Amino acid sequence: MNKITSTSNTKVKRLVNLKKKRKARDEEKVFLVEGIRMFREIPPEILREVYVSEAFYKKEQGVIDGLQNGGKEQGALRTAVEVLSDTVFGYVSDTRTPQGILCVARQMEYALPEVTGGERPLVAVLDHLQDPGNLGTIFRAAEGAGVTGIVMDRECVDIYNPKTIRSTMGSVYRMPFCYVEDLPDAVREMKENGILTYAAHLEGRRDYDEEDYRRPCAFLIGNEGNGLTREVAQLADAYIRIPMKGQVESLNAAVAASVLMFEAARQRRKE
Repeated sequence: MNKITSTSNTKVKRLVNLKKKRKARDEEKVFLVEGIRMFREIPPEILREVYVSEAFYKKEQGVIDGLQNGGKEQGALRTAVEVLSDTVFGYVSDTRTPQGILCVARQMEYALPEVTGGERPLVAVLDHLQDPGNLGTIFRAAEGAGVTGIVMDRECVDIYNPKTIRSTMGSVYRMPFCYVEDLPDAVREMKENGILTYAAHLEGRRDYDEEDYRRPCAFLIGNEGNGLTREVAQLADAYIRIPMKGQVESLNAAVAASVLMFEAARQRRKE
């Protein structure tokens, strides 16, 4: 068994660079995926490289040999599996307790019409969202609620941040999304195509469950601390609010988005 044992190895340095730097990921148009579940769910056409720890290799040697012979459950593995010493694997991993398998995958690319199109779109529009965990949670909730696409401005956290990827729990593979240079222009384009826009806003006068989301619609979700930018908020067809008890003024962005998306799912399911 050949294994990489040095953190100064060129391949190891590249993996660390891809882990830490968005620029490096975007230049290669790849991202890192960790964990056995994320590996099992990855579409084979975007899988580029596979690395395992020495402990994982010894424990799962049959699995690894099968992978190297093209026995991956969802299709033939098109790349060799490389083994890293446990110390080196811990060095490249982004988790405290690595599961022992890490992949390099090709970034997905969607155009705005793909993300916002379809017979009856239900879109999440994210404005300056900054927390990786929030973004990943929104992706996971969006898939569960039947959202058809997610649109983000360039100020949003990188979806390919390793923490964000883990938080999606695989939904990133299945949820169409795109970043846009000008979010207000993208919202205007959606409105021109018949998509109603609802802003989760503290100035909302109607409760979120009083609107009809069975039609093509989009929810505008703002930054965790400052909410929606003024230019995006002004484009909303309606401001909606989530009524609160106690002294709570607002919800976490991911929680608020989930409440809205699942209300739309409930209405569409009952139709």
